[in-house]
Amino acid sequence: MENVSVKDGKIIAIISYITIIGTLIAYILNKDKKNYFASFHIRQGLGIGILYLINQWIIYQSSGKNPGWFFGVFIFIIWIIGIIGAIQVEEKRIPVLGDYFQKWFKNI
Repeated sequence: MENVSVKDGKIIAIISYITIIGTLIAYILNKDKKNYFASFHIRQGLGIGILYLINQWIIYQSSGKNPGWFFGVFIFIIWIIGIIGAIQVEEKRIPVLGDYFQKWFKNI
């Protein structure tokens, strides 16, 4: 991968981790250029956003505050790992689910 390509996608990659809205904005910004580095982080950010929504709508509602809180802490930790990877210009997959996010959202 070219260094120029990675630098071009860095800002879009960082935006992709700023809530689900940021992921949508990053997707729109990356739609025409298709920067590989940005796409990698958009897939990771989308997966984290979906996990967050699942936590808020399903786990909190069905299991209560404690399981929801613990799952929320897990989501926050993988979000930190993802955004640090984008800032440091690394393709760092988030633990446990990163490979799945890359596979599930490969069309992005």
